Amino acid sequence: MIRHTVLFRFKPGIDWSDPRAGVAEAATAGHPDRIEEILGWEYGRNLTDRPVAYDFALVGTFADREAVDRYLIHPDHVRGVGLWREIATWVVADFAAAGIRSSTPPAKTS
Repeated sequence: MIRHTVLFRFKPGIDWSDPRAGVAEAATAGHPDRIEEILGWEYGRNLTDRPVAYDFALVGTFADREAVDRYLIHPDHVRGVGLWREIATWVVADFAAAGIRSSTPPAKTS
C-alpha cells in the first residue's frame, strides 16, 4: 500500500474566503468518485494557527506505485492540480504504509 500525502499552503493574499479555495477543495473531495485507483481518501482544512502549518491536507491510499502513477495522470486529478496551482503551493510525500501503531499499550494477559 502507498500513502500519497499532500500539504497545501495558500499563496499570499489567498484564504478560505476566496471562492477558488472552495472549488479546489470540492474537486479534491470528489476524486474518489471519479478515480478508481483511490482505495482510501482523507482530506481536510488545517485546524491549527501555528506558523509552520499548511492550510489543507490530503492522504490517499493506493495499492501500489503504478496505481499512484495512473492517478497522477488521470484527467480529474490533472484538473484538480490546475485549480490548486492558481491558489497554493504544496509538498508531497509518497510512502509505503508499514502498518498502524496504536499509542494505547496492549492489554496484559496472564
